[in-house]
Amino acid sequence: MSLTERLARSPLALAALVFASALLGALAFAAAQMLFPGATGDKAQVEKIVHDYVLDHPEILPEAMDRLRAKQVAQVVDANRKQIVTPFAGAWSGAQKPKVNVVVYTDYACVFCRASLPEIAKLEKNVPDVRIVYRELPVLSAESRVAALWSLAAAQQNRFQPFHDALFAADHLTEASIQAAAQKAGLDMAKAKQFANSQAAADEIDQNLSMAQQLGMSGTPSWVIGDKVVSGAVPYASLKSMVAAARSES
Repeated sequence: MSLTERLARSPLALAALVFASALLGALAFAAAQMLFPGATGDKAQVEKIVHDYVLDHPEILPEAMDRLRAKQVAQVVDANRKQIVTPFAGAWSGAQKPKVNVVVYTDYACVFCRASLPEIAKLEKNVPDVRIVYRELPVLSAESRVAALWSLAAAQQNRFQPFHDALFAADHLTEASIQAAAQKAGLDMAKAKQFANSQAAADEIDQNLSMAQQLGMSGTPSWVIGDKVVSGAVPYASLKSMVAAARSES
């Protein structure tokens, strides 16, 4: 996709372009004043220089957009941190009093979420002051939402991890595999069904979907660690590095 198309499709990208151009213009004009303190300066000429520089070096625009987006995302995380890091019932693992929360938004139909399980387990084992907070983000199929609702029901009964592991171990995500995972996890099936059909469960899912949109998540798994948001499968080394950065920032 060309730069023009990116700008046309993304208001954030367009805002970043305006921001970058304005910032470069201001910096260039300030530099001219410093170099020639006795001169009044020709603002139009400086702006033309900046304009031409941007056209000759378009690679600076994606970097400017990425930095602006990261700053805006960090502000959203900071404003909603309690909502993001507070687990739903028992949908968490790791440290009870964590130094860092690793929040992962998952979909039971997501193969990359399944592939992330060993990386999460390795992080828990090697970084004991981390808490993993699981948030349901069913975006791939109708079965995804059903599975997410039953996962919340499992969390209500403090059986989240057994259900989570059993369902991800299934070959396919179907109504039958969801029910089998619930039974294997030892859920009270009647109570679980009642909660899965409740407004409270639906509200939790809708809240997660809304937050994911605000944070600009592009798929599952998506991670919130400190003020950073990353979408996609993340290897253990990168997770550990992000945790270390979040710990130092806090």
